Amino acid sequence: MEEITTNTTVDIAALNERINRESAFIDLLNLELGKTIVGQKYMVERLLLALLSNGHILLEGVPGLAKTLAIKSLAAAIHAKFSRIQFTPDLLPADLIGTMIYSQKENDFSVKKGPVFANFVLADEINRAPAKVQSALLEAMQEKQVTIGDKTFLLEEPFLVLATQNPIEQEGTYPLPEAQVDRFMLKAVINYPKKDEEQLIIRQNMQLVDKTINPVVRKEEIMNARKTVRDIYMDEKIERYILDIVFATRKPEEYKLAKLKPLISYGGSPRASINLAVASKAYAFIKRRGYVIPEDVRAICYDVMRHRVGLTYEAEAENITPEDVISEILNAVEVP
Repeated sequence: MEEITTNTTVDIAALNERINRESAFIDLLNLELGKTIVGQKYMVERLLLALLSNGHILLEGVPGLAKTLAIKSLAAAIHAKFSRIQFTPDLLPADLIGTMIYSQKENDFSVKKGPVFANFVLADEINRAPAKVQSALLEAMQEKQVTIGDKTFLLEEPFLVLATQNPIEQEGTYPLPEAQVDRFMLKAVINYPKKDEEQLIIRQNMQLVDKTINPVVRKEEIMNARKTVRDIYMDEKIERYILDIVFATRKPEEYKLAKLKPLISYGGSPRASINLAVASKAYAFIKRRGYVIPEDVRAICYDVMRHRVGLTYEAEAENITPEDVISEILNAVEVP
């Protein structure tokens, strides 16, 4: 038994060294993003988590919180192709994925690829377009491929959908279908900056300084980092802790949380468990650690779970939010 423990310790030490070496680009990215983004550490960290976990992210917040700017800056800091799609009620699926165009000269149909063929796709105000347009993104998000006519095209890696939505305006918006919401690995809720940060924002905008973002990271580095993230050590106790959190959203009464039963209409899917595990590993990577600790799981739990816990009318009537439910679960589930 002692021998196994020693081997694990050696592996962790080697892993820590490897992660310290391979996560150096995180500092470069943060420095570069700091040119245009003041504060908003939480948002930048969540964007990096999505990038490292190979997952899509939904940013929710009132207008003017630099959501679009942060995404554009991240894409500019990486040698990658970026496209922005402004979602509007009259948008069609073909405007997203592309279409078949008839050429008289060739007397044949050719494929005209849409803006989804990029590494970073910014779906701006995603809830402004109807469900058929939103669902056009589903195949791209899940299978990393697009079907136009009878041809299927693989999307170039890394492929990341970064969507924004405005929570305050309900007129002329379409709530995202549950199947699509579940495809987003993280849903980050962005708040206003602090007073001293906003003072810096004012000063920055008054200066006529060139704030061009330079590409500092190659796509290959991102792909290698993703492989390293998967290698981060996760103990069986942490796996069970993740399962307990997700299962508590499905069967709260088994975790002495019977009071939550009438508030939850549906709990997290197996995708929630997978994403919680991968995002915890990515969080450990950002913190330069070769192993996952319970604090990593707790740190990103809200972002992974808030859009996967369905509330009943009763919960909404009592002004209970998914965050309240997650807090109750985190307080009740035993930490390893």
